[in-house]
Parts: sequence; C-alpha cells; structure tokens
Amino acid sequence: MTNAERIYLDWNATAPLLPEARTALLDGLALQGNASSVHREGRAARAAIDAARRQVAEFVGADAAHVFFSAGATESANHVLTPDFRMGRSAVRLGGLFVSAIEHPAVREGGRFDARQEVPVGPDGIVRLDALEAMLATHDRSAGPAMVAIMAANSETGIIQPVAEAARIVHAHGGLIVVDAVQAVGRLPVSIEALGADFLILSSHKIGGPKGVGALVTRGETLMPAPLIRGGGHEKGHRSGTENIAGIMGFGAASAFASRDPAERNGRIEALRTRLEAGMRAAAADVVIIGEGGPRLPNTTCFMLPALKAETGQIAFDLEGIALSAGSACSSGKVGESHVLKAMGLDPRLGALRISLGWETDEASVDRAIAAFARIAARRRLPVAAV
Repeated sequence: MTNAERIYLDWNATAPLLPEARTALLDGLALQGNASSVHREGRAARAAIDAARRQVAEFVGADAAHVFFSAGATESANHVLTPDFRMGRSAVRLGGLFVSAIEHPAVREGGRFDARQEVPVGPDGIVRLDALEAMLATHDRSAGPAMVAIMAANSETGIIQPVAEAARIVHAHGGLIVVDAVQAVGRLPVSIEALGADFLILSSHKIGGPKGVGALVTRGETLMPAPLIRGGGHEKGHRSGTENIAGIMGFGAASAFASRDPAERNGRIEALRTRLEAGMRAAAADVVIIGEGGPRLPNTTCFMLPALKAETGQIAFDLEGIALSAGSACSSGKVGESHVLKAMGLDPRLGALRISLGWETDEASVDRAIAAFARIAARRRLPVAAV
C-alpha cells in the first residue's frame, strides 16, 4: 500500500509539515550566520528569529519579548517546572507542585520538583476545581508559592479544561499556573492573558511546523524559572545554546498559518468529526466515545470498543491503511494502560483508540475510516451473554 493510499488520522501526535513551514525551514537553512554574531550575516539570522518570535507571540496573544524558544514542549516543561525561580537578582523558592491527574507525561513527571501532588478529575475528564481549591487552601504558603499545572485540552480525549477558572483560584492563593497548550493552539482560541496563565508551553510540530522546536511563553519576565540549559546566555540567558534558526522560522510560519481563519477551518473539521462519530455509532452501537457531550477539541474522537484491545485495534486500522493512535503517542510507541482513563474512573486495561483530524482531512477519508471501523468491529469476538 502506497502512502498516497493511506489515510493519516493522527494529527494530535504530529501534524504534517505545512508548505509554508517547509519554505521557511529551507530559507532558514540557507542563512549562514550565527544569530549571536554582530556581522551582517549574524544580524540577518537574528532578524529571522525575531520575526518568528513575533509570529508565535501574536498567535497566543503574548508580547514577543516573552517568547523563549526551546527544543520542544518537553524541554519547556522541564524548564518551567522547577522550585527555583529568580526575581531580578533575588532567588525565589516555590513551595510545591500540583498537577492534574491527566497531564501529559512531560508535565506529570514533575520536572525538577522532587515531588508533586495530583489534582483529581471527575468521570467527565474535567479537573475538579473544588479539589484544587481545597488542596491550595491547605498548602503551607510559608514554604513558598505553589505551582499548578493544568493542560488546556487533553491529548488523548480532547476534553477541554477550565483553565481560566483554575487560574483565578491559583492566583487567589498566591500561586503560579502553567498551562500546556500544545493540543489547544490552532484548535481553540488561546490567549495567555484570557487564560490567566503565567506560563504557556507550546510545540511546533503539533501545528504543522518542524519537529524539535517549542517555546515557553510567559506573561512577563519579573519572575522566571532558573535556566535548565546553561552556557552562552542565549534567549536572554533563559535557554543557552545556538538557536535552531531554521526550525524556529518554520515554527513561526506554522503559527502564522494557524492564526488565519481558525473558526472556519475548525468548523469544517468538527463537522467531519460529527460525520465520523455518527458513522461509527451506526456500525457498532456499543462503541463508547469518551467525553461525548462535553467540551472537546473539534478534531478529536477517543473511543473504546468492547472486546477490542487498544493495541489490536491500532494494528487492525494500520493494516486497513489508516494511521491513528492508541491513547497518546508520547511514550516511544509503547501501548500501555492509560493514566488518563484511570483518572476518569474507567478501566485502563480496556484501552482506547484516538482518531484526530486535521486541515487535510476530507469526507472521503472519514468515510474510509468508518468503513474500516465497521469491518474491525464486526470481527470482534464478543463474550456470549449468560443465559
């Protein structure tokens, strides 16, 4: 089966490289100078990075001076998730980390904190704000401000989180809030100010930019995390290392694309998802669509089929020429129990499959996915009902 015959429905794992991003990437590769050099070639490289910084900043309603590039969202998470902060020349120690139970592993592992506490979610997959309030109320503020990490939208289920409400609670208790916006940007309106986030984590390849580039976006520079990577003092001393000029330019171009007509693009994608889920339910009435009826990303369908293991289903779809994920593609291809399903009170051993759509997805692709789903569902060996 050729690539042209295959259907890609795993956009939450990574989006295909946009033509605009490819052009910017190649233009960046042609730049000779080091952006830290003062000669003409160096200034040209610096200007290209600054232009991309403005594009990313405009994408999330931030100041360009508050965008710091990294090698990806995982690095940005490990940078900001630290108890060691600085305010000017003074050291500030944070007193604890609270993360929602459905965070991406890059956040859930806690970065440079020695320990973290999990904020539970309800059966609907939405973080329990009452629990967050109670946990922060008992936090010993004399040990330092608390840091809270809540993602804007879950990568596995697509369920959208009440970040702005959480931010108000966190700030009322004198804390800081970090928002993993990797899956949300381009699919939801994301503004660092509107969310009330102190820090946003972004990834280039989720929006059609090149892999290996990300950013940490801040509301200001008064209070900043201690550098994770030290050395030459790049990115105003917050992230040392010669900048990936080509990758950053591709990230900027992808951000500019995602900023154009998002409502129209996402409305079309959501209509395709509605078509997909209706077809799936017609083919197998017992399909469980996780988060159905609640706030979800417009492109994401996370589902379970009784008597179909996640890894078996993923292979079956792959043989049908369809690429999708078993949960979140974040663990080097491993398929294991989902901590997200477990946090929602579902049996993590059942596993779940995730279909995620993108701007290249069309009705023909969706209809082929429905047909493949119907064949796979029909081959299941359902347990015989007891007499």
